[in-house]
Amino acid sequence: MITTDTNGKILLLNKVAQQMTGWSQNEAFGQPLEEIFHIVSEKNRVRHENPVEKVLRTRQIIALENHTILIRKDGVERFIADSGAPIFNIKSEIIGVVLVFRDVTEKQKMEEELAKVERLQSIGILAGGIAHDFNNILTALIGNISLAKMYSQSDSKVYEKLTVSENAIIKAKDLTQQLLTFSKGGAPVRKVVSLAELLHDSISFTLRGSKSKFNLLVAEDLRMIEADSGQINQVISNLVINADQAMFTGGTITIKAENYDIADKDVFLPLPPGIYVKITITDEGVGIPREILPQIFDPYFTTKHDGSGLGLASVYSIINHHDGFISVDSKAGTGTTFTIYLPGTIQKPTQAQLQNNTLLKGSGKILVMDDDQEIRAVVNEVLITLGYSVVLTVNGNQTIDTYREAMDSDHPFDAAILDLTIPGGMGGKETLGHLLEIDPQAKVIVCSGYSGDPVMANYQDYGFAAVVTKPYRLHELSQILDDILSEEQA
Repeated sequence: MITTDTNGKILLLNKVAQQMTGWSQNEAFGQPLEEIFHIVSEKNRVRHENPVEKVLRTRQIIALENHTILIRKDGVERFIADSGAPIFNIKSEIIGVVLVFRDVTEKQKMEEELAKVERLQSIGILAGGIAHDFNNILTALIGNISLAKMYSQSDSKVYEKLTVSENAIIKAKDLTQQLLTFSKGGAPVRKVVSLAELLHDSISFTLRGSKSKFNLLVAEDLRMIEADSGQINQVISNLVINADQAMFTGGTITIKAENYDIADKDVFLPLPPGIYVKITITDEGVGIPREILPQIFDPYFTTKHDGSGLGLASVYSIINHHDGFISVDSKAGTGTTFTIYLPGTIQKPTQAQLQNNTLLKGSGKILVMDDDQEIRAVVNEVLITLGYSVVLTVNGNQTIDTYREAMDSDHPFDAAILDLTIPGGMGGKETLGHLLEIDPQAKVIVCSGYSGDPVMANYQDYGFAAVVTKPYRLHELSQILDDILSEEQA
Protein backbone atom coordinates (compact mmCIF):
# COMPACT_ATOMS: atom_id res chain seq x y z
CA MET A 1 0.00 0.00 0.00
CA ILE A 2 1.16 3.53 -0.89
CA THR A 3 -0.55 6.75 0.15
CA THR A 4 0.06 10.19 -1.37
CA ASP A 5 -1.17 13.72 -0.90
CA THR A 6 -3.14 15.61 -3.55
CA ASN A 7 0.08 16.70 -5.21
CA GLY A 8 1.13 13.10 -5.79
CA LYS A 9 3.88 13.23 -3.15
CA ILE A 10 4.37 10.03 -1.15
CA LEU A 11 3.31 10.02 2.49
CA LEU A 12 3.48 6.32 3.40
CA LEU A 13 4.76 2.96 2.11
CA ASN A 14 3.90 -0.08 4.15
CA LYS A 15 6.50 -2.85 4.57
CA VAL A 16 5.29 -4.87 1.59
CA ALA A 17 5.36 -1.80 -0.66
CA GLN A 18 8.90 -1.07 0.51
CA GLN A 19 9.95 -4.62 -0.42
CA MET A 20 8.21 -4.50 -3.81
CA THR A 21 9.52 -1.06 -4.84
CA GLY A 22 12.94 -1.35 -3.23
CA TRP A 23 12.53 2.03 -1.54
CA SER A 24 12.43 2.58 2.22
CA GLN A 25 9.85 4.82 3.91
CA ASN A 26 12.50 7.43 4.68
CA GLU A 27 13.82 7.45 1.09
CA ALA A 28 10.36 7.66 -0.45
CA PHE A 29 8.72 10.24 1.82
CA GLY A 30 7.94 13.44 -0.07
CA GLN A 31 9.08 12.04 -3.43
CA PRO A 32 6.81 12.21 -6.51
CA LEU A 33 4.99 8.92 -7.08
CA GLU A 34 6.64 8.40 -10.50
CA GLU A 35 10.06 8.29 -8.87
CA ILE A 36 9.09 5.43 -6.58
CA PHE A 37 6.23 3.66 -8.31
CA HIS A 38 7.67 2.95 -11.78
CA ILE A 39 5.04 1.00 -13.74
CA VAL A 40 5.12 0.10 -17.46
CA SER A 41 3.15 -2.03 -19.90
CA GLU A 42 4.53 -5.52 -20.51
CA LYS A 43 3.61 -5.37 -24.20
CA ASN A 44 5.27 -2.12 -25.31
CA ARG A 45 7.28 -1.02 -22.22
CA VAL A 46 5.48 2.37 -22.32
CA ARG A 47 5.09 3.98 -18.93
CA HIS A 48 1.53 3.89 -17.56
CA GLU A 49 -0.41 7.01 -16.69
CA ASN A 50 0.19 8.19 -13.13
CA PRO A 51 -2.61 6.45 -11.16
CA VAL A 52 -2.78 9.28 -8.59
CA GLU A 53 -3.51 11.81 -11.33
CA LYS A 54 -6.20 9.53 -12.73
CA VAL A 55 -7.85 9.12 -9.33
CA LEU A 56 -7.80 12.87 -8.70
CA ARG A 57 -9.26 13.54 -12.15
CA THR A 58 -12.06 10.95 -11.98
CA ARG A 59 -12.66 11.06 -8.20
CA GLN A 60 -13.31 7.30 -8.49
CA ILE A 61 -11.67 3.99 -7.68
CA ILE A 62 -9.52 2.89 -10.60
CA ALA A 63 -7.97 -0.45 -11.56
CA LEU A 64 -4.47 -0.83 -12.92
CA GLU A 65 -4.29 -2.04 -16.49
CA ASN A 66 -3.65 -5.70 -17.20
CA HIS A 67 -0.06 -6.82 -17.77
CA THR A 68 1.34 -4.00 -15.63
CA ILE A 69 4.98 -4.38 -14.58
CA LEU A 70 6.45 -2.68 -11.51
CA ILE A 71 10.16 -1.98 -11.91
CA ARG A 72 11.97 -2.00 -8.57
CA LYS A 73 14.73 0.39 -7.63
CA ASP A 74 17.30 -2.33 -8.47
CA GLY A 75 15.69 -3.10 -11.88
CA VAL A 76 13.89 -6.31 -10.87
CA GLU A 77 10.50 -6.56 -12.55
CA ARG A 78 7.28 -7.97 -11.07
CA PHE A 79 3.74 -8.19 -12.41
CA ILE A 80 1.24 -6.32 -10.22
CA ALA A 81 -2.52 -5.86 -10.08
CA ASP A 82 -5.23 -4.00 -8.24
CA SER A 83 -6.37 -0.44 -7.67
CA GLY A 84 -6.16 3.16 -6.54
CA ALA A 85 -8.80 5.09 -4.60
CA PRO A 86 -9.37 8.63 -3.33
CA ILE A 87 -9.16 9.43 0.39
CA PHE A 88 -12.01 11.74 1.45
CA ASN A 89 -12.37 13.88 4.58
CA ILE A 90 -15.68 14.38 6.39
CA LYS A 91 -16.55 17.16 3.92
CA SER A 92 -16.17 14.72 0.97
CA GLU A 93 -13.05 16.56 -0.12
CA ILE A 94 -10.15 14.54 -1.51
CA ILE A 95 -7.17 14.84 0.78
CA GLY A 96 -5.03 12.11 -0.76
CA VAL A 97 -4.87 8.88 -2.70
CA VAL A 98 -4.23 5.31 -1.62
CA LEU A 99 -2.79 2.69 -4.01
CA VAL A 100 -3.33 -0.95 -3.09
CA PHE A 101 -1.47 -3.45 -5.22
CA ARG A 102 -0.28 -7.03 -5.05
CA ASP A 103 2.39 -9.16 -6.69
CA VAL A 104 0.79 -11.47 -9.28
CA THR A 105 4.01 -12.62 -10.96
CA GLU A 106 3.63 -16.27 -10.01
CA LYS A 107 -0.05 -16.27 -10.96
CA GLN A 108 0.88 -14.74 -14.32
CA LYS A 109 3.54 -17.40 -14.91
CA MET A 110 1.11 -20.18 -14.00
CA GLU A 111 -1.50 -18.83 -16.40
CA GLU A 112 1.13 -18.66 -19.14
CA GLU A 113 2.22 -22.25 -18.42
CA LEU A 114 -1.39 -23.46 -18.53
CA ALA A 115 -1.85 -21.68 -21.84
CA LYS A 116 1.31 -23.38 -23.16
CA VAL A 117 0.04 -26.77 -22.01
CA GLU A 118 -3.28 -26.18 -23.76
CA ARG A 119 -1.47 -25.17 -26.95
CA LEU A 120 0.72 -28.25 -26.63
CA GLN A 121 -2.31 -30.51 -26.28
CA SER A 122 -3.80 -28.94 -29.39
CA ILE A 123 -0.53 -29.50 -31.24
CA GLY A 124 -0.55 -33.11 -30.07
CA ILE A 125 -4.03 -33.74 -31.48
CA LEU A 126 -3.12 -32.03 -34.73
CA ALA A 127 0.21 -33.85 -34.94
CA GLY A 128 -1.43 -37.23 -34.48
CA GLY A 129 -3.82 -36.68 -37.35
CA ILE A 130 -1.16 -35.20 -39.61
CA ALA A 131 1.31 -38.00 -38.81
CA HIS A 132 -1.22 -40.71 -39.60
CA ASP A 133 -2.24 -39.20 -42.94
CA PHE A 134 1.28 -38.12 -43.86
CA ASN A 135 2.77 -41.52 -43.10
CA ASN A 136 0.06 -43.19 -45.19
CA ILE A 137 1.20 -41.07 -48.14
CA LEU A 138 4.84 -41.90 -47.42
CA THR A 139 3.99 -45.61 -47.23
CA ALA A 140 2.54 -45.55 -50.74
CA LEU A 141 5.60 -43.64 -51.97
CA ILE A 142 8.20 -45.86 -50.36
CA GLY A 143 6.35 -49.02 -51.38
CA ASN A 144 6.41 -48.02 -55.02
CA ILE A 145 10.05 -46.94 -54.76
CA SER A 146 10.94 -50.33 -53.25
CA LEU A 147 9.17 -52.06 -56.11
CA ALA A 148 10.91 -49.84 -58.66
CA LYS A 149 14.27 -50.80 -57.11
CA MET A 150 13.37 -54.47 -57.57
CA TYR A 151 12.64 -53.85 -61.22
CA SER A 152 15.94 -52.01 -61.85
CA GLN A 153 19.58 -53.09 -61.91
CA SER A 154 21.34 -52.67 -58.54
CA ASP A 155 24.38 -51.07 -60.21
CA SER A 156 22.38 -48.58 -62.28
CA LYS A 157 22.02 -44.84 -61.81
CA VAL A 158 18.25 -45.30 -61.51
CA TYR A 159 18.70 -47.69 -58.56
CA GLU A 160 21.06 -45.21 -56.88
CA LYS A 161 18.57 -42.34 -57.20
CA LEU A 162 15.71 -44.51 -55.96
CA THR A 163 17.77 -45.39 -52.87
CA VAL A 164 18.41 -41.71 -52.19
CA SER A 165 14.67 -41.03 -52.47
CA GLU A 166 13.90 -43.95 -50.17
CA ASN A 167 16.30 -42.63 -47.52
CA ALA A 168 14.76 -39.16 -47.79
CA ILE A 169 11.32 -40.60 -47.03
CA ILE A 170 12.68 -42.35 -43.93
CA LYS A 171 14.09 -38.99 -42.78
CA ALA A 172 10.64 -37.48 -43.29
CA LYS A 173 9.21 -40.26 -41.14
CA ASP A 174 11.71 -39.50 -38.36
CA LEU A 175 10.82 -35.80 -38.55
CA THR A 176 7.14 -36.59 -38.04
CA GLN A 177 8.03 -38.88 -35.13
CA GLN A 178 10.00 -36.09 -33.44
CA LEU A 179 6.88 -33.93 -33.33
CA LEU A 180 4.85 -36.83 -31.97
CA THR A 181 7.45 -37.65 -29.35
CA PHE A 182 7.29 -34.20 -27.86
CA SER A 183 3.59 -33.50 -28.25
CA LYS A 184 2.32 -36.84 -26.94
CA GLY A 185 5.28 -38.07 -24.91
CA GLY A 186 5.39 -41.00 -27.39
CA ALA A 187 6.06 -44.35 -25.75
CA PRO A 188 9.06 -45.91 -27.53
CA VAL A 189 8.50 -48.70 -30.06
CA ARG A 190 11.52 -50.78 -29.00
CA LYS A 191 13.65 -53.00 -31.16
CA VAL A 192 17.17 -54.31 -30.72
CA VAL A 193 19.37 -51.53 -32.09
CA SER A 194 23.07 -51.25 -32.89
CA LEU A 195 24.01 -48.08 -31.01
CA ALA A 196 27.34 -47.82 -32.82
CA GLU A 197 25.66 -47.54 -36.22
CA LEU A 198 22.97 -45.20 -34.93
CA LEU A 199 25.54 -42.83 -33.40
CA HIS A 200 27.65 -42.61 -36.53
CA ASP A 201 24.67 -42.05 -38.86
CA SER A 202 22.99 -39.51 -36.58
CA ILE A 203 26.09 -37.44 -35.83
CA SER A 204 27.42 -37.34 -39.38
CA PHE A 205 24.01 -36.31 -40.71
CA THR A 206 23.49 -33.62 -38.04
CA LEU A 207 26.92 -32.01 -38.57
CA ARG A 208 26.70 -31.99 -42.35
CA GLY A 209 27.74 -28.48 -43.46
CA SER A 210 28.80 -27.44 -39.94
CA LYS A 211 32.12 -25.86 -38.95
CA SER A 212 32.43 -28.44 -36.19
CA LYS A 213 33.92 -31.91 -36.52
CA PHE A 214 33.39 -34.96 -34.35
CA ASN A 215 35.48 -37.69 -32.78
CA LEU A 216 33.46 -40.88 -32.23
CA LEU A 217 34.98 -43.44 -29.85
CA VAL A 218 32.98 -46.67 -29.64
CA ALA A 219 33.98 -49.76 -27.64
CA GLU A 220 34.49 -52.77 -29.89
CA ASP A 221 32.26 -54.93 -27.70
CA LEU A 222 29.56 -52.27 -27.26
CA ARG A 223 26.26 -53.86 -26.28
CA MET A 224 23.09 -53.57 -28.28
CA ILE A 225 20.20 -51.63 -26.77
CA GLU A 226 16.46 -52.19 -26.93
CA ALA A 227 15.23 -48.81 -28.04
CA ASP A 228 13.16 -46.74 -30.42
CA SER A 229 15.84 -45.84 -32.96
CA GLY A 230 13.93 -42.74 -34.14
CA GLN A 231 13.68 -41.36 -30.61
CA ILE A 232 17.32 -42.09 -29.70
CA ASN A 233 18.34 -40.48 -32.98
CA GLN A 234 16.36 -37.42 -31.87
CA VAL A 235 18.27 -37.36 -28.55
CA ILE A 236 21.68 -37.55 -30.21
CA SER A 237 20.75 -34.97 -32.85
CA ASN A 238 19.50 -32.47 -30.28
CA LEU A 239 22.60 -32.80 -28.09
CA VAL A 240 24.97 -32.58 -31.05
CA ILE A 241 23.14 -29.50 -32.39
CA ASN A 242 23.45 -27.85 -28.96
CA ALA A 243 27.16 -28.72 -28.83
CA ASP A 244 27.72 -27.32 -32.32
CA GLN A 245 25.87 -24.08 -31.51
CA ALA A 246 27.92 -23.65 -28.30
CA MET A 247 31.11 -23.51 -30.41
CA PHE A 248 30.60 -20.31 -32.40
CA THR A 249 33.76 -20.68 -34.49
CA GLY A 250 33.68 -24.47 -34.70
CA GLY A 251 35.53 -27.11 -32.74
CA THR A 252 35.51 -30.81 -31.95
CA ILE A 253 32.63 -32.73 -30.40
CA THR A 254 33.80 -35.92 -28.71
CA ILE A 255 31.30 -38.74 -28.43
CA LYS A 256 32.23 -41.83 -26.45
CA ALA A 257 30.15 -45.01 -26.08
CA GLU A 258 31.10 -47.85 -23.74
CA ASN A 259 29.60 -50.64 -21.67
CA TYR A 260 28.81 -49.77 -18.08
CA ASP A 261 27.66 -52.09 -15.30
CA ILE A 262 25.73 -50.62 -12.39
CA ALA A 263 26.11 -52.41 -9.07
CA ASP A 264 24.30 -51.80 -5.79
CA LYS A 265 27.16 -49.59 -4.62
CA ASP A 266 26.53 -47.09 -7.42
CA VAL A 267 24.15 -45.10 -5.28
CA PHE A 268 24.94 -41.89 -7.14
CA LEU A 269 22.95 -43.13 -10.12
CA PRO A 270 19.15 -43.35 -9.79
CA LEU A 271 19.06 -46.59 -11.77
CA PRO A 272 18.58 -50.22 -10.74
CA PRO A 273 21.61 -52.54 -10.91
CA GLY A 274 22.20 -54.09 -14.31
CA ILE A 275 24.04 -53.81 -17.60
CA TYR A 276 24.01 -50.45 -19.35
CA VAL A 277 25.56 -48.50 -22.18
CA LYS A 278 27.12 -45.15 -21.30
CA ILE A 279 27.30 -42.32 -23.85
CA THR A 280 29.14 -39.05 -23.26
CA ILE A 281 28.92 -36.05 -25.57
CA THR A 282 31.52 -33.34 -24.87
CA ASP A 283 31.98 -30.00 -26.64
CA GLU A 284 34.57 -27.21 -26.46
CA GLY A 285 31.98 -24.46 -26.26
CA VAL A 286 31.05 -21.59 -24.00
CA GLY A 287 29.62 -23.85 -21.31
CA ILE A 288 26.54 -23.44 -19.12
CA PRO A 289 26.59 -21.23 -16.00
CA ARG A 290 26.45 -23.34 -12.86
CA GLU A 291 23.38 -21.52 -11.51
CA ILE A 292 21.13 -22.50 -14.44
CA LEU A 293 22.24 -26.13 -14.79
CA PRO A 294 19.32 -27.45 -12.67
CA GLN A 295 16.83 -25.78 -15.05
CA ILE A 296 18.06 -26.86 -18.47
CA PHE A 297 15.73 -29.86 -18.77
CA ASP A 298 12.66 -27.83 -17.77
CA PRO A 299 10.08 -27.32 -20.53
CA TYR A 300 10.30 -23.87 -22.14
CA PHE A 301 13.55 -22.96 -20.38
CA THR A 302 16.05 -21.64 -22.91
CA THR A 303 18.97 -19.24 -23.07
CA LYS A 304 18.72 -18.92 -26.87
CA HIS A 305 17.07 -15.82 -28.30
CA ASP A 306 15.13 -17.88 -30.85
CA GLY A 307 14.90 -21.11 -28.82
CA SER A 308 11.67 -22.80 -27.77
CA GLY A 309 13.01 -24.57 -24.69
CA LEU A 310 11.65 -27.87 -25.97
CA GLY A 311 14.78 -29.67 -27.18
CA LEU A 312 16.32 -30.74 -23.87
CA ALA A 313 12.88 -31.33 -22.34
CA SER A 314 12.23 -33.84 -25.15
CA VAL A 315 15.67 -35.40 -24.62
CA TYR A 316 14.96 -35.89 -20.92
CA SER A 317 11.52 -37.35 -21.63
CA ILE A 318 12.85 -39.84 -24.18
CA ILE A 319 15.68 -41.07 -21.95
CA ASN A 320 13.26 -41.43 -19.05
CA HIS A 321 10.83 -43.45 -21.19
CA HIS A 322 13.74 -45.75 -22.11
CA ASP A 323 14.40 -46.43 -18.39
CA GLY A 324 17.67 -44.53 -18.61
CA PHE A 325 19.26 -41.48 -17.04
CA ILE A 326 20.88 -38.29 -18.34
CA SER A 327 23.11 -35.84 -16.48
CA VAL A 328 25.11 -32.75 -17.41
CA ASP A 329 28.38 -31.26 -16.21
CA SER A 330 29.50 -27.83 -17.32
CA LYS A 331 31.21 -24.61 -16.33
CA ALA A 332 30.97 -21.34 -18.17
CA GLY A 333 33.86 -21.06 -20.62
CA THR A 334 35.08 -24.66 -20.34
CA GLY A 335 32.60 -26.71 -22.40
CA THR A 336 29.79 -29.09 -21.55
CA THR A 337 29.46 -32.86 -21.16
CA PHE A 338 26.15 -34.71 -21.32
CA THR A 339 26.20 -38.29 -20.01
CA ILE A 340 23.51 -40.79 -20.92
CA TYR A 341 22.93 -44.26 -19.45
CA LEU A 342 20.69 -46.66 -21.36
CA PRO A 343 19.89 -50.30 -20.46
CA GLY A 344 21.98 -52.69 -22.54
CA THR A 345 20.91 -56.07 -23.80
CA ILE A 346 22.63 -59.34 -24.66
CA GLN A 347 19.70 -60.16 -26.91
CA LYS A 348 20.52 -60.50 -30.58
CA PRO A 349 18.39 -58.76 -33.20
CA THR A 350 15.94 -60.79 -35.22
CA GLN A 351 16.20 -60.83 -38.99
CA ALA A 352 13.59 -58.07 -39.13
CA GLN A 353 15.52 -55.92 -36.68
CA LEU A 354 18.80 -56.09 -38.59
CA GLN A 355 19.11 -52.86 -40.52
CA ASN A 356 20.09 -54.39 -43.84
CA ASN A 357 18.51 -54.53 -47.26
CA THR A 358 18.13 -58.31 -47.46
CA LEU A 359 14.90 -59.13 -49.26
CA LEU A 360 13.37 -62.39 -48.05
CA LYS A 361 10.83 -64.06 -50.29
CA GLY A 362 8.30 -66.49 -48.93
CA SER A 363 4.97 -68.20 -49.46
CA GLY A 364 1.62 -68.26 -47.74
CA LYS A 365 -1.72 -66.52 -47.58
CA ILE A 366 -1.77 -62.99 -46.13
CA LEU A 367 -4.79 -60.88 -45.13
CA VAL A 368 -4.25 -57.11 -45.28
CA MET A 369 -6.65 -54.58 -43.70
CA ASP A 370 -6.18 -50.91 -44.53
CA ASP A 371 -8.68 -48.14 -45.29
CA ASP A 372 -6.32 -46.38 -47.73
CA GLN A 373 -6.77 -47.58 -51.31
CA GLU A 374 -3.26 -46.58 -52.42
CA ILE A 375 -1.68 -48.48 -49.55
CA ARG A 376 -3.77 -51.58 -50.25
CA ALA A 377 -2.64 -51.45 -53.88
CA VAL A 378 1.07 -51.10 -53.14
CA VAL A 379 1.10 -53.67 -50.29
CA ASN A 380 -0.77 -56.10 -52.53
CA GLU A 381 1.88 -55.77 -55.26
CA VAL A 382 4.72 -55.93 -52.73
CA LEU A 383 3.46 -59.15 -51.14
CA ILE A 384 2.71 -60.80 -54.47
CA THR A 385 6.24 -59.88 -55.60
CA LEU A 386 7.58 -61.54 -52.45
CA GLY A 387 5.72 -64.74 -53.28
CA TYR A 388 2.60 -64.48 -51.10
CA SER A 389 -1.07 -64.66 -52.05
CA VAL A 390 -3.05 -61.70 -50.76
CA VAL A 391 -6.61 -60.82 -49.74
CA LEU A 392 -7.44 -57.17 -49.07
CA THR A 393 -10.06 -55.72 -46.70
CA VAL A 394 -10.99 -52.17 -45.75
CA ASN A 395 -12.41 -52.43 -42.22
CA GLY A 396 -12.71 -54.64 -39.15
CA ASN A 397 -16.08 -56.25 -39.93
CA GLN A 398 -15.00 -57.27 -43.42
CA THR A 399 -11.72 -58.60 -42.03
CA ILE A 400 -13.44 -60.76 -39.42
CA ASP A 401 -15.89 -62.22 -41.96
CA THR A 402 -13.08 -62.91 -44.46
CA TYR A 403 -10.87 -64.57 -41.82
CA ARG A 404 -13.74 -66.75 -40.56
CA GLU A 405 -14.67 -67.83 -44.10
CA ALA A 406 -11.06 -68.83 -44.77
CA MET A 407 -10.96 -70.92 -41.57
CA ASP A 408 -14.26 -72.62 -42.42
CA SER A 409 -13.05 -73.49 -45.93
CA ASP A 410 -9.86 -75.13 -44.61
CA HIS A 411 -7.75 -72.51 -46.41
CA PRO A 412 -6.78 -70.33 -43.46
CA PHE A 413 -4.55 -67.28 -43.57
CA ASP A 414 -0.93 -67.72 -42.54
CA ALA A 415 -0.74 -64.14 -41.25
CA ALA A 416 -2.63 -60.86 -41.19
CA ILE A 417 -1.53 -57.24 -41.30
CA LEU A 418 -3.98 -54.87 -39.60
CA ASP A 419 -3.95 -51.10 -39.71
CA LEU A 420 -4.36 -49.84 -36.14
CA THR A 421 -6.58 -46.89 -37.00
CA ILE A 422 -9.62 -47.12 -39.29
CA PRO A 423 -11.50 -43.77 -39.31
CA GLY A 424 -15.16 -44.35 -38.51
CA GLY A 425 -14.68 -48.11 -38.20
CA MET A 426 -13.23 -50.98 -36.19
CA GLY A 427 -9.44 -50.66 -36.01
CA GLY A 428 -6.69 -53.23 -35.60
CA LYS A 429 -6.82 -53.60 -31.81
CA GLU A 430 -10.53 -54.46 -31.64
CA THR A 431 -10.37 -56.57 -34.80
CA LEU A 432 -7.54 -58.66 -33.34
CA GLY A 433 -9.73 -59.63 -30.38
CA HIS A 434 -12.29 -61.16 -32.74
CA LEU A 435 -9.62 -62.90 -34.84
CA LEU A 436 -8.11 -64.55 -31.76
CA GLU A 437 -11.55 -65.86 -30.83
CA ILE A 438 -11.76 -67.45 -34.28
CA ASP A 439 -8.12 -68.61 -34.28
CA PRO A 440 -6.14 -68.41 -31.01
CA GLN A 441 -2.94 -69.09 -33.01
CA ALA A 442 -3.45 -66.20 -35.42
CA LYS A 443 -0.24 -64.46 -36.47
CA VAL A 444 -1.17 -60.80 -36.70
CA ILE A 445 1.05 -57.78 -37.41
CA VAL A 446 -0.10 -54.36 -36.24
CA CYS A 447 0.65 -51.47 -38.57
CA SER A 448 0.22 -47.72 -38.12
CA GLY A 449 1.59 -44.37 -39.15
CA TYR A 450 0.94 -43.09 -35.64
CA SER A 451 3.41 -44.72 -33.27
CA GLY A 452 2.22 -42.68 -30.27
CA ASP A 453 -0.45 -45.29 -29.54
CA PRO A 454 0.55 -47.61 -26.64
CA VAL A 455 -0.42 -50.61 -28.78
CA MET A 456 2.55 -49.88 -31.05
CA ALA A 457 4.97 -49.70 -28.12
CA ASN A 458 3.61 -52.81 -26.34
CA TYR A 459 2.14 -54.79 -29.20
CA GLN A 460 2.79 -58.19 -27.60
CA ASP A 461 0.72 -57.24 -24.55
CA TYR A 462 -2.27 -56.85 -26.87
CA GLY A 463 -1.74 -60.18 -28.65
CA PHE A 464 0.04 -59.03 -31.81
CA ALA A 465 2.94 -61.09 -33.15
CA ALA A 466 4.88 -58.14 -34.60
CA VAL A 467 4.74 -54.42 -35.31
CA VAL A 468 5.62 -52.34 -38.36
CA THR A 469 5.45 -48.54 -38.49
CA LYS A 470 4.52 -46.66 -41.62
CA PRO A 471 6.26 -45.89 -43.85
CA TYR A 472 8.21 -49.14 -44.11
CA ARG A 473 10.54 -50.49 -46.77
CA LEU A 474 9.87 -53.63 -48.70
CA HIS A 475 12.74 -55.51 -47.05
CA GLU A 476 11.46 -54.59 -43.56
CA LEU A 477 8.07 -56.13 -44.24
CA SER A 478 9.64 -59.19 -45.87
CA GLN A 479 11.85 -59.79 -42.81
CA ILE A 480 8.99 -59.40 -40.33
CA LEU A 481 6.85 -61.90 -42.25
CA ASP A 482 9.78 -64.30 -42.47
CA ASP A 483 10.32 -64.06 -38.70
CA ILE A 484 6.74 -64.77 -37.62
CA LEU A 485 6.12 -67.48 -40.22
CA SER A 486 9.42 -69.18 -39.38
CA GLU A 487 8.35 -69.29 -35.72
CA GLU A 488 5.11 -70.91 -36.78
CA GLN A 489 6.94 -73.60 -38.76
CA ALA A 490 9.40 -74.20 -35.90
